[in-house]
Amino acid sequence: MPLVFAAIAPHGGIAIAEACEPEERELAVATRAGMEQLGRLFTAARPDVVIVATPHNVHISDALAVVVAARLKGRLNGVTPPIELDVPSEMDLAWRLLESMSAAGLPAAAVSFGSNDPSTAVAPMDWGVLIPLWFMGGRSQPPLPAVIVTPARELSASDHISAGAAIAAATGASDRRVAFIASADHGHAHQQDGPYGFHPAAKEYDALVCELVTTNRLDRLVEISREQVELAKADSWWQMLMLHGATAGWQGDLISYEAPTYFGMLTAAYAPPS
Repeated sequence: MPLVFAAIAPHGGIAIAEACEPEERELAVATRAGMEQLGRLFTAARPDVVIVATPHNVHISDALAVVVAARLKGRLNGVTPPIELDVPSEMDLAWRLLESMSAAGLPAAAVSFGSNDPSTAVAPMDWGVLIPLWFMGGRSQPPLPAVIVTPARELSASDHISAGAAIAAATGASDRRVAFIASADHGHAHQQDGPYGFHPAAKEYDALVCELVTTNRLDRLVEISREQVELAKADSWWQMLMLHGATAGWQGDLISYEAPTYFGMLTAAYAPPS
């Protein structure tokens, strides 16, 4: 069955109200409202499974990765009461993704954790997965199963677009209703006192991303140079390329954008042609 919903979702902790310190509660108000809107649109699309492309899980040199452990579990550090999720993996779909990527000539690896038997393994859920799932499927009763995929920064833009197309092909061969989330924060150099310092490329990159989302021109992501991505300290380019490959021809809707601290946060929803 073809994908039924897609989104660009941020993964900074301030996207979750319950994770905010008192002095942070006035930050990212637009983003939190955007995440709530994504949650409503996600629910209306009635997905059975969620695929999340995250930049903060395993990193394999020169290869994409798909987590094939039976469960995914994680929590945000330093938050009381705990912000944590424990969701099942959709293992059959995970293996289908790997087969589809391989058939497209892409280097891809199956990843598990702990137990030598993937059917009993529990893989760590990074914040790039947990925060989007907090709003989209992770707190459903029961939680929706998920699949984690990771980009490979050494691979080309076209490889990541092909990976998205391979994901769409794999879901099309499945009988499940599947949502795809590009977990993405954008420029990380908006403030001098941030961990990456200040560079004007962060604002320039974020403005361009907002333009491409607003005008439904994610195909122009390939025109952004790696130098610009690096100067902006962005961790969104690769996942958005995958989103473009998975949703070519879809209609996007930019819901919110802001840079409340040192990094940019954007929420956008994508729907298939009617």
